[in-house]
Amino acid sequence: MAKEYKKRLQERLNIKNINAVPHVDSVIVSMGIWSIVTRKWHKDFEEFEKNLTMITWQKPRLLKAKKAISNFKLREGMPVMLQCTLRWNRAEDFLDRLCKLILPRIRDFEWTNKRSFDNQANLNMWIKNYNIFPELWVDDVTIPMWIGITVVTTTNDKEESQALLEEIWFVFK
Repeated sequence: MAKEYKKRLQERLNIKNINAVPHVDSVIVSMGIWSIVTRKWHKDFEEFEKNLTMITWQKPRLLKAKKAISNFKLREGMPVMLQCTLRWNRAEDFLDRLCKLILPRIRDFEWTNKRSFDNQANLNMWIKNYNIFPELWVDDVTIPMWIGITVVTTTNDKEESQALLEEIWFVFK
């Protein structure tokens, strides 16, 4: 997949050296679980860990709170997030599935917003319910959760990053 779009992107951006063409560095898939931690009836995260493993093909790491915030009923050391960092082939395979299978399954989804880029030209997007992934059965998801996806690129220019993601099949408006 990488060799296919690199030539087209090099011609589109008028870059002379093929090694200077931007590419996807990593894809970070995360799921915030701190709101479930504050509920007294749910202490087990095996379901979310298993589902995120099925989605990303690797075991997520558990991130814990660094400091306590009393307004959010958050204490130091409480589990806050499950996160996976995908690199190289896994990142490209995940983006391929995301653009061709998952985003078209979202109701009323037409395009990705151009304002979803941060200052480092990384694309950030959230999916409301993660049960739209084809690896999961309907019975696997008991509590619907948001899932965050960050596409980290090697460029700091938003236009170059957008051109790169358009070559990978993202649609922007």
